[in-house]
Amino acid sequence: MIELKGKHVVLHDGDLKRREEANRRYLMKLTNDNLLFNYKVEAGRYHGRDIPHDAHGGWETPVCQIRGHFLGHWLSAAAMRFHETGDLELKLKADLIIDELAECQKDNGGQWAGPIPEKYLHWIAQGKGIWAPQYNIHKLFMGLVDMYQFTGSQKALDVADHLADWFVTWSSTFTREKFDDILDMETGGMLEAWADLLHITGNDKYTTLLERYYRSRLFHPLLENKDPLTNMHANTTIPEVLGCARAYEVTGEQRWMDIVTAYWKCAVTERGSLVTGGNTAGEVWMPKMKIKARLGDKNQEHCTVYNMIRLAEFLFRHTSDPAYAQYIEYNLYNGIMAQAYYQEYSLTGNKHSNPETGLLTYFLPMKAGLRKDWSTETDSFFCCHGTMVQANAALNRGIYYQDQNDLFVCQYFHSELTTEINGENVRIYQSQDHMSGSMLNSSNTAGQQDLNEITALHENLPDYKKYDFVVHKATSSEFVIHFRIPDWIMSEAVIYVNDQLHGKSADHNVFYTILRNWKDGDRVSIILPVGIRFIPLPDDEQTGAFRFGPEVLAGICENERILFTQKDDVASELIMENEREWGSWRYFFKTANQDPGIQLRRIRDIGYEPYQVYFTVKKA
Repeated sequence: MIELKGKHVVLHDGDLKRREEANRRYLMKLTNDNLLFNYKVEAGRYHGRDIPHDAHGGWETPVCQIRGHFLGHWLSAAAMRFHETGDLELKLKADLIIDELAECQKDNGGQWAGPIPEKYLHWIAQGKGIWAPQYNIHKLFMGLVDMYQFTGSQKALDVADHLADWFVTWSSTFTREKFDDILDMETGGMLEAWADLLHITGNDKYTTLLERYYRSRLFHPLLENKDPLTNMHANTTIPEVLGCARAYEVTGEQRWMDIVTAYWKCAVTERGSLVTGGNTAGEVWMPKMKIKARLGDKNQEHCTVYNMIRLAEFLFRHTSDPAYAQYIEYNLYNGIMAQAYYQEYSLTGNKHSNPETGLLTYFLPMKAGLRKDWSTETDSFFCCHGTMVQANAALNRGIYYQDQNDLFVCQYFHSELTTEINGENVRIYQSQDHMSGSMLNSSNTAGQQDLNEITALHENLPDYKKYDFVVHKATSSEFVIHFRIPDWIMSEAVIYVNDQLHGKSADHNVFYTILRNWKDGDRVSIILPVGIRFIPLPDDEQTGAFRFGPEVLAGICENERILFTQKDDVASELIMENEREWGSWRYFFKTANQDPGIQLRRIRDIGYEPYQVYFTVKKA
């Protein structure tokens, strides 16, 4: 199985580092008292008469039935951050939280440690309308497990193990049919928690819980090639299938993998995606290849983006299929980076009146003329608030993978990998050349030219992306590096080793493989031709969106605009605008022939401006 490299990957990309550091500051800014408030209330450990004036709002208020869910996300994010950086200050903060959770568990009788009352689960069994208690408790399990796996906290594991005993007893009181009814109402990601704990402890009670939480009424239709997903809530089913993925890794039973692949086929392959890579509207799966009628104000829930990236990452590790890495790239740029941690300045150059509010968007609207609805730091705490801190604590993951002596480069970001191959330390330093200019017009002659001539400094924004990889090692040795060739390249990718042409690839969504006896200082240069493409809807070829490489472009529009053009190549209607500022290229575009013209920006650069992603095109 291919191994994800994260712990030994250092980010140098400016935007990713900004997000990573902002995330860390936010994790530290939230006080332990506020994070633990609902847990202490439930355990009788809060002795105040009033809710503190600075208590967290939104879904964390004491009257919300999903209160307390965010702490599990927080623990996971803190644990990942510590694992990657050794951040002792953050670990101490997390350890103190675990200490208090253990005390809450004692005061609750030794098993229950949740921020909600146990009766919520009993009410679910009675058919009473309670909001997602197992989803809530799964987040706590997830955080506790991550604290054990990434920081070595035995106390976190003990809390999780004792809490699991409550679920063993509770779930044993129902017939199979009755428990299936409960699972149909609400399941959360409990299956993944049981698989994780089975792997860690080897305790048979987790095998029992895996079987009890096997949701046959969802899994069997998927295995029978039916479509149970259309109009089904997306982010309640994705965690269940992530549980199947983890169960496969822990047990090796093929039935679990069969469910995962059937789910991906039904949810993505046969259903189609938005141009961003997202797949949902109003939190539910859209009909297969019928997207146009679902473009609205609640597209692309951030939670589904994060969790589907996790599922794609699992499938890549078990198949080495670069299509999954491509899926991740689209969702990373146009989801994770488009929906969280917006910078202090809008594209118009005006400072936000309240820049600290630009934290996270629950959805990414696809209806023309709408805006991103930014949440605040302490008054929101909806579900995506939690996946936001996890996603931005794991930005260095998914760039590199390793399978013994094979390295896989899956994402292109300025970064550094340190690993071991053939018993020797190897360091790979990846950087992007932002200064090079336009490629030669003929791709046939480009490959014959000296690399320095092809990438000579030029006046305008390059029509390719160039990435350099330098290998550092003490002695020479043979191993393989696989470089992903994205599906967005406009013509042949060209690959050089030590400035000498190594080969080309006209194929998309493949790996270009280099096997050689690597020496210290060897350099690989990857040239990926980039440009603008018009991506039509699967159910309306006259309506589509624009992508520049992997990044979706959005027009700044107060109202819906129709594009009128005489050209068959719709993408040629867009041209560069204001492309350079001091030492940096700017990704500003505009229409060439519309009246009035439309400015377009990368969707991740849109702040508070109204925008339009999908345009209907008509002949002028």
